[in-house]
Amino acid sequence: MRFVPPVPRRSATAVHAALAAQVLTVAALVVFEHVRGRRLAGEISALGGDPHAPGAQAVVGAVTVFAILVMLVAVAAVAGAAAYLTWLVQARQRVTLSWTPALPVLAAWLVPGVNLVVPPLLIHRLWRDSRPPADRRARWIALLAAWWLSWLATLAVAVARLPFGAPHGDSDLTGLGLADLAVVTLGALLCAATVRQITTVQTAAPHDLTRALEATAPLRGQSQARISSQPSPAVSKRNS
Repeated sequence: MRFVPPVPRRSATAVHAALAAQVLTVAALVVFEHVRGRRLAGEISALGGDPHAPGAQAVVGAVTVFAILVMLVAVAAVAGAAAYLTWLVQARQRVTLSWTPALPVLAAWLVPGVNLVVPPLLIHRLWRDSRPPADRRARWIALLAAWWLSWLATLAVAVARLPFGAPHGDSDLTGLGLADLAVVTLGALLCAATVRQITTVQTAAPHDLTRALEATAPLRGQSQARISSQPSPAVSKRNS
């Protein structure tokens, strides 16, 4: 009997926690922007970039808080990406009954252009290979499409706000507002929903999935045996 990797429940929980942290950090940055950010941007502009100008010390605390919030947003984003890719690799291992290299997954998400099209196809294949009930397909396609559109919107928001403060003059620091927070929150919720759907499917009928995967293992083994048993051209030439 072949070893079947367990359902990646822990990594799915890590994805949910990382997405929650991402939403919370962005929300904290938006609140800071509205409470203090706009006034702080004006004060920094009045200083003319001189750290020794009169009144410079008065804004040090606010600038430090802003810098910490930006770092937390970046850390949460990196943690979310790492948790998601870990879950994705483990979930693929569950349905392939073998060690799955991370390079194809990383390429699907990190190669420019490719990462705009391939990831939802990869997720859909994972969902299909997890042997979900047939009556859930339409609902899954709608969820997947909504998540990917929200992810593209989140990506557009992130690109539009980089570098912080560049397109906004002295009016604010980041340009982030409630609309941006709503887009990030929606994307996080839909992403968490796709992770939950696949994890639930793999958990709901683990024995059926295990039997189906193990049933194909002998066929794969026979194919590999036939390939390995064929003599190489050099050996055949020597024998002749």
